[in-house]
Amino acid sequence: MKIVINNCFGGFGLSHKAVIKYAELSGFKLYPFINKRDANGSLVFDEFEPYTEGNSFLVNYSKTPLKNGKYDDGSYFSPMDIERNDPILVRVVKELKSSANGRCAELKIVKIPDGIEWEIAEYDGDETVEEKHKSWC
Repeated sequence: MKIVINNCFGGFGLSHKAVIKYAELSGFKLYPFINKRDANGSLVFDEFEPYTEGNSFLVNYSKTPLKNGKYDDGSYFSPMDIERNDPILVRVVKELKSSANGRCAELKIVKIPDGIEWEIAEYDGDETVEEKHKSWC
């Protein structure tokens, strides 16, 4: 089994290019959007606008287009919800290489034996795949 992890301090994340490729390979379309900014350049947290290349590093995704500057909660898509052993995610990371990395990520594909019950452990965003076991505190 192949699993995608982050191999540096910072945290798991996918680039915009990787998220769009993941959606395409999965058979759905995404509509990227960002928070609007007011006249002073401050974020407006309840109004949004479509993302255009290079206008923000904080991109959100919806499976439906924005309507009047709003998105439907049920259509929100978070790349953080993708299972790390998703074969399409593994393919995207393998094909895009470092272009799949999010802002603070260095993605790596780890291969483990099939049938292992696993979990991801992390320290300051640097992740490892570990076999699940019981723990008590």
